[in-house]
Amino acid sequence: MDSSKQIVYEVITGYTGKALNGYSYLTQDEEHTLLTVVDVAQSKEKSEPHYVGVSVIVRIMGDMVIIDRDQNDKLVIDALVQAGIPREQIILAYAGESVPEVTV
Repeated sequence: MDSSKQIVYEVITGYTGKALNGYSYLTQDEEHTLLTVVDVAQSKEKSEPHYVGVSVIVRIMGDMVIIDRDQNDKLVIDALVQAGIPREQIILAYAGESVPEVTV
């Protein structure tokens, strides 16, 4: 894993672990270019006793880091910049910043 992928991996891993009523899990593809944080929780509410959601979706395309979703109080962009990823290499897709076209 190259250094920028390693930095992104370490930052996103920081958003996983025990949560208030459940656990947040890291999932990723084989190339380590798509990382998500899946949240699973239990609630005492009878109307919604079980909750599953995705709080973070991050993709790596070349030297760019694309944040498609960030539902955290401590924003992923701030953690990435603090860890050494230049702001110019981060795209906030969820905020409407332009995302390069994906070629398959």
